[in-house]
Amino acid sequence: MTEEKKPQENKKSEIAPATEAKVKAVRPITPARGDSGRAAPAAGAKNNLSSGSGFGERGGDRRKNFKGKRGAPRGRGEGKDEEFEQKMIDIARVTRVMAGGKRMRFRACVAIGNKKGRVAIGLAKGADVTGAVTKAVNKAKKEFTDVPIVNETIPHEIYQKLGAAKILLKPAKKGRGLITGGVVRIILELSGVKNITGKILGTGNKVNNAKCVMEALKNLKRPELKRVKAEKEKPALTTITDLAGQDKK
Repeated sequence: MTEEKKPQENKKSEIAPATEAKVKAVRPITPARGDSGRAAPAAGAKNNLSSGSGFGERGGDRRKNFKGKRGAPRGRGEGKDEEFEQKMIDIARVTRVMAGGKRMRFRACVAIGNKKGRVAIGLAKGADVTGAVTKAVNKAKKEFTDVPIVNETIPHEIYQKLGAAKILLKPAKKGRGLITGGVVRIILELSGVKNITGKILGTGNKVNNAKCVMEALKNLKRPELKRVKAEKEKPALTTITDLAGQDKK
């Protein structure tokens, strides 16, 4: 009995390695995965790509080079844009009669300024309020006016007339404040003027008054320092005729 069992055990041991070899041969080879989770191509395929199709290592490097931070725009350098405040002067819904009916749009008038002597207004239309305001601000940024400010007020009195709008602006002492209202107050606040007296004498139309104020600020004259004139040197009396002339006087 013992002799019969031994050959059976030998047969089992011979069968076992054969089955393991079959399992190892049948088991598929999984491709190696990189850090990104995509399957890495085989060595032969990589060589074929680099030599034939042109999408090999060079193509990958070129693609990577395009990905990166954009450089600074030309002419701007590293300087930061000025900060401007914006205030709404007027907003209205306007209509235009077309062949098929009426077309409704929105008109916005916006004032912007940095409170350091630079101010501008913009007037634009759009399909909605947001679009109209954005257009008006972009338009105003192209038309800045530099306001001459002396001791936190304007250098001199000015009366401006533009169409039906009439504006009177007078300088004021420190601590007086902005004694004016409406559109004039909004524009002068954004310009940086702290003491002034103003009066709207003409129409009550906000857009026309805003244009008139901007025209008045453009026409302000900058103060010039008084130049001390040097005294003219008196010529020395050296000749006889000069001395005779002096005696006659």
